[in-house]
Amino acid sequence: MSSTKPPLLAELTWEGGLLFTARSNGQELQLDGETRSAASPVQALAAALAGCMAADVVQILTRGRLPLTAMQARLEAARADEDPRRFTSVRLHFALQGDIPAEKIERAIALSREKYCSVWHSLRQDLEFVTSFEVHPAPAS
Repeated sequence: MSSTKPPLLAELTWEGGLLFTARSNGQELQLDGETRSAASPVQALAAALAGCMAADVVQILTRGRLPLTAMQARLEAARADEDPRRFTSVRLHFALQGDIPAEKIERAIALSREKYCSVWHSLRQDLEFVTSFEVHPAPAS
């Protein structure tokens, strides 16, 4: 590996059944392959992709001093019918609140997808991936 950043390390401890405790950089989360007591690894991947892009969009808009007051992201992913049941398409929709021009949101999403989102860039690039957004005005004070 030739990187200036140290490698990301994740350690998993089997807790029984298909439940694992994952630890990375002092953070901890559980993964459950049976989705009984925690998110499955695939659910965690979906949340990671949505979270990566959402964090980028928030950071880009707030650094641009745009009046973002709230945001929700909703990811819907289709999966292959046969093993490996990989994602075959992803639709990620952002609902933003604030008086933000649509072109600024489009640019923030594009920057995340094209340059910043490490989760997206770690996935297969033949994955169909569609993003969309809506903006709601900030409530009157």
